[in-house]
Amino acid sequence: MEINNSGKGLKRELTTSKLSMIAMGMAIGTGLFLGSGLAIGTAGPGVLLSYTIGAFIVLLLMGCLAEMTVAHPTSGSFGTIADRYLHPMAGFLVRYSYWIAQVLAIGVEISAIAVYMKYWFPGVPGVIWIILFTAVLIYVNATSVNAFAAFEYWFSMIKVSAIVGFILLGAYILFGTSGHEHVGANNLVDHGGFLPFGFKGMWIAVFISLFSFLGTELVAVTAGEAKDPDVAVPKALKATVFRLSAFYVLTLAIMLMIVPWQSAGIEESPFVKVMEILNIPGASGVMNFIVLTAALSSMNGQLYASSRTMFSLSGEKFAPALFGKLNKKGVPTAALTVSTMGIIVAAVVNALLPGSSYAFMMGISMFGSLFTWLIIFVSHLYFRRKWEKTGGRKLPVRMIGFPYLTIVGGLLLLSLMVTAWFTDFKIMLQFGIPWLLLLSIAYVIMKKMQSKRDCIEKQTEGEIIS
Repeated sequence: MEINNSGKGLKRELTTSKLSMIAMGMAIGTGLFLGSGLAIGTAGPGVLLSYTIGAFIVLLLMGCLAEMTVAHPTSGSFGTIADRYLHPMAGFLVRYSYWIAQVLAIGVEISAIAVYMKYWFPGVPGVIWIILFTAVLIYVNATSVNAFAAFEYWFSMIKVSAIVGFILLGAYILFGTSGHEHVGANNLVDHGGFLPFGFKGMWIAVFISLFSFLGTELVAVTAGEAKDPDVAVPKALKATVFRLSAFYVLTLAIMLMIVPWQSAGIEESPFVKVMEILNIPGASGVMNFIVLTAALSSMNGQLYASSRTMFSLSGEKFAPALFGKLNKKGVPTAALTVSTMGIIVAAVVNALLPGSSYAFMMGISMFGSLFTWLIIFVSHLYFRRKWEKTGGRKLPVRMIGFPYLTIVGGLLLLSLMVTAWFTDFKIMLQFGIPWLLLLSIAYVIMKKMQSKRDCIEKQTEGEIIS
């Protein structure tokens, strides 16, 4: 079964290990290092259940996505698949929504970077760091896909190594020493119990936890530049989900046993707080550097994802042809440039709402990603049936429990999106619903204009022939 290859011209240079580290780099960012403080403050120790449920949803999502991506390894990914198996309008909506999500997520990361840099330079305006780090990452992305992958690989290694080190250090403090008071498993049940805010707080924190997993779907976008998608994509997706789940649950459990949950917040990383409480010389500064690299790594991946999505839209004639042009090194530089607009938004929001810019940007950036995830679940329901009905090849990976687990994943995700309306993240739907309406109107207008152009071209050809 053929599908339009909206990634034509891109170079297939990404290996399985690079894909895995890119996905890890995207997901291990402010969602864990800074956003976890927000989740802990919402659910208390019950956040462990929140992240477990969030990981389960993502596991189902990756199962669906792996199967479809192996069948259609293009840079358009889930947008191209929605176009083919649902409706061209669905493909249009999901790609533009994912693009704006990544563009705004860049703003989330850059807002976090401004927070981290205050640790060392409290008197320097955040806009200075925004400009400096933006310039560096645009240069990395504009060089080549290999330069991007190398940067992401090593920055991801720093983050993974730091998390492993944090887990080992925490385990040693908890089980190998006895010199620290008020440290231990009792912190999980003291101060209001395991669920101090009840089921409601735990459920809302599931929604927040999903932000920590955003970015795992980037593997599907990179499939258009993967060397061997049949092998690389499913391996990378599976490894990413299981590693992330283990990292998140273990790190949060250790953190909560060392630091009482009431101490968590978003004015600084909970990881840094742990180091400060333990009085390890220089450790808090090192950890702040690590969470800084985490934010830079995620921002780097988001620049990649947004530029490739815009490139795909151009290939489908849903965006100006300029954004579909590649430089000599195979990079869509125009698409990359327009995808940096989220940084401008972040700079403005950071200036207007210095105390709440992170939570605000996080809320509005989540809609596009969660809408994309919902469409992935829906697309998979139609994909599997049509793939088998039309005699598609036997795929090396298949989502288990079809269609039941696909439906469960979609319903859980939809219910969490509805939950947002009754929380401080209401901004997500207040932004997202008008956004979808605006896109729908734009799609109808574009199709009408395209039909008129096609009619004029046919008339012109007919006149020439006659």
